[in-house]
Amino acid sequence: MPARTDRTTDPQLRAGLLLARRGQAYFSRKLNELRNDRLDAPSLVEGWTRRHVVAHVGLNARALTRLTEWAATGVETPMYASPTERDQEIEFAATLPARALRNLSAHAAVHLDVEWRDLPEEAWHAPVRTALGRVVPASETVWMRTREVWVHAVDLDNGGSFADFPPELLDALLADVVGAWRRRLGPDGLPPLVLEPVDREHAVPLAEPRTETVGTAAETVALRGTAADLTRWATGRGAAGVVASDGGAVPAPPRWL
Repeated sequence: MPARTDRTTDPQLRAGLLLARRGQAYFSRKLNELRNDRLDAPSLVEGWTRRHVVAHVGLNARALTRLTEWAATGVETPMYASPTERDQEIEFAATLPARALRNLSAHAAVHLDVEWRDLPEEAWHAPVRTALGRVVPASETVWMRTREVWVHAVDLDNGGSFADFPPELLDALLADVVGAWRRRLGPDGLPPLVLEPVDREHAVPLAEPRTETVGTAAETVALRGTAADLTRWATGRGAAGVVASDGGAVPAPPRWL
């Protein structure tokens, strides 16, 4: 008989699962507060309505369920057949009747949670491949889902706020974004910025100081704001509350995902 509690005993993983489940509850609450006739309104994701956000979050749960099943069975089941098919699935699901769209979101989330709950301890270490081609342990699916549900709850543009996020989530999100920039852009491609959360004791430099081709050191600008403000900016959701130390305009962040 399947376990009724998480089979894993790893305290760090159990904490991660709790944060993912809290994020799912937060997303579901923001969705449930929306009337059906408001689902067609624009979201905070450029080019997407709220319907697209709901469809994406539901289909993301299905995709991560496939990775979890891959870890459990050893049978390769990719997240998506192709990027094109992923986009087509989102576009189609966004056209579903409101009740069906809500059911997709709710049922897919429950299915993923059950697969996580019943995954044997050793299977969490099994390698799976993300949609971006990275090979990661199955435990990475928990963080992948965590950032999806929390950030897209804000994207519903229905009162969700980065200020509602737990402190440990904000710190992890900011580290995730900066890490993605460093991997993709390299030290020479990063802007000379330092992120200074005013409610934290540490700053986050994006890159080491470097010299421009004209021979003068590039001026490093500090962006200051709360951890919530800086994480919102870093994920591309606006610069409200963020100020630049040189008094200039806050630059747009590099692309995250």
